[in-house]
Amino acid sequence: MIDPKDKNLPVIDTEDSQASEHVKLSRRLFLGGSAALVGGAAAMGATMGGALMPSVAHASTDAKHTVGPGELDEYYGFWSGGHQGEVRVLGLPSMRELMRIPVFNVDSATGWGLTNESKEVLGENAPLNGDCHHPHMSMTDGQYDGKYIFINDKANTRVARIRGDIMKTDKITTVPNCQAIHGLRVQKVPYTKYIFANAEFRMPHPNNGLNMDDVEGYYTMFNGLDAESMDVAWQVIVDGNLDNTDADYTGKYAFSTCYNSEGAIDLPGSMRNERDHLVIFNIERIEAAVKAGKFITLPGSDVPVVDGRKGSELTRYVPVPKNPHGINTAPGGKYAVANGKLSPTVTVFELAKFDELFADKIQPRDTVVAEVELGLGPLHTAFDGRGNAFTTLFIDSQVCKWDVEKAIRFYNGEKVDYILQKLDVHYQPGHNHTTMGETRDADGQYLVSLQKFSKDRFLKCGPLHAENDQLIDISGDEMKLIHDGPAFAEPHDCMMVHRSKVKTRKLYDRKDPTFATTVAMAKKDGITLETDSKVIRDGNKVRVYMTSVAPNYGLNEFTVKQGDEVTVIITNLDEIEDVSHGFCMVNHGAQMEISPQQTASITFKADQVGVHWYYCNWFCHALHMEMRGRMLVEPA
Repeated sequence: MIDPKDKNLPVIDTEDSQASEHVKLSRRLFLGGSAALVGGAAAMGATMGGALMPSVAHASTDAKHTVGPGELDEYYGFWSGGHQGEVRVLGLPSMRELMRIPVFNVDSATGWGLTNESKEVLGENAPLNGDCHHPHMSMTDGQYDGKYIFINDKANTRVARIRGDIMKTDKITTVPNCQAIHGLRVQKVPYTKYIFANAEFRMPHPNNGLNMDDVEGYYTMFNGLDAESMDVAWQVIVDGNLDNTDADYTGKYAFSTCYNSEGAIDLPGSMRNERDHLVIFNIERIEAAVKAGKFITLPGSDVPVVDGRKGSELTRYVPVPKNPHGINTAPGGKYAVANGKLSPTVTVFELAKFDELFADKIQPRDTVVAEVELGLGPLHTAFDGRGNAFTTLFIDSQVCKWDVEKAIRFYNGEKVDYILQKLDVHYQPGHNHTTMGETRDADGQYLVSLQKFSKDRFLKCGPLHAENDQLIDISGDEMKLIHDGPAFAEPHDCMMVHRSKVKTRKLYDRKDPTFATTVAMAKKDGITLETDSKVIRDGNKVRVYMTSVAPNYGLNEFTVKQGDEVTVIITNLDEIEDVSHGFCMVNHGAQMEISPQQTASITFKADQVGVHWYYCNWFCHALHMEMRGRMLVEPA
């Protein structure tokens, strides 16, 4: 459980001397595209209660977007790494890539997936690949607290946690009883007690090969993970395929879009119904049911499973048009918006009505206060904190800016223009996010639109094209496109956090829990990690302890026997940030990063006799090339 009084939580630095109202950005000037509006689209705009503004991609030359040499970005952006299985850290508004955080992948630069510490997090039998979709930061009172970033792995039904202080993955959980974790969000208030995670695909239970044709008996689940332990606290059986999820600002409700209310297993079947649904989860009732023992467990897991299918007291199902995709809560906490995908509409819910719905005082559709047309293929909506919403239109390749309150008035019969602007983006946008837009602190400065296709935007590099992330200035009355940025391997989603919310360490704390297993091993071997460079032999297992201070290892050589299992443990004693060391054993597939004051270890088999050099593979010193040593492997 996250304690809001935890002294280790990052301190928000409101007096940051390097922060400006809009930190400046260096970028390449480019000429944005424009598109003529055909009569049909204009007519469609008229029916949607909005005058379509010319879809011009303005290129802004405003100095507020310039980040000069030596200046810092105003925002951190956390991008899902898609099929790479990682999280990428960008600076905004520069859109410069700052770091890559390996999560579900092998990363030879840092040794993630190779070191003993990373294998402990991944689990020895975990597949080292992933499909990352939705990164989200932990919150306290509806505001980012910088403590954790969470990310899902759709490919292998996992959820991972990244520590905000060192930007390293420290926990990975495989979610049982379901397949393909897709939508993921955090509980916003009073703090992030739960991570809410949707399992998308329906499957038989038990999935033992005996009931595979009982398609009507398939189901999937909504999952609540304890944010501190990363254990699955409970699971809720639902109707349909779960898509995206979000939560309210009271802590009482989470809600997920569901498609395939038909229960089909083919494409035509999953599009028959004109309406699917938003399913609302009553968190207090779910917790009470679990506490009262009103749950089952499934073979191979002790996670409590409650039934939230239609008719349950734990859930409510609100019909919405067709195959809905994104669900997004507005910063004020009054509204949430579901995006129609196969319908040109978005559905606006008044969240205060959920109490009445669960009290059976109103019908599910009574929670809807607007359902208005925006354009073709609405997928996701973001907010600026000033009452405006920004929805990606996949088919139209546009971002639509609209006024939520005016849309409600239009829905109630008033003739008012609720669409404020449509901006061409390139091409086929999926997720979009505004700066601080998922929290109470939405500041309405920038929006990022993540395009699935780039076509003509960049130099071609063969049949496989990059995608296109575009940065849009939303601080004024009109959206202005200010930056194109290529992105590799389906990054899918992102979030943007003001830099005052993120406080990282310059050096590792020598008591960091990352070292716990290695510290225990060293203690058993009688080793002091900060001072000793020694070789411990335990049968055919050899542990090589050494320190490192630029440009030397504590051991220039060590001797083992052919066939020995060798574990190298290195403690970096440097106390200057940026002086990271590496360890690479030539021809043995062993390399890792050791940052200042960090201890890291790697295990390999010495199966080749002779002299084998090891060296520092992270530049650290003018004599970096000379930082090396020998492993002498004697015949068995």
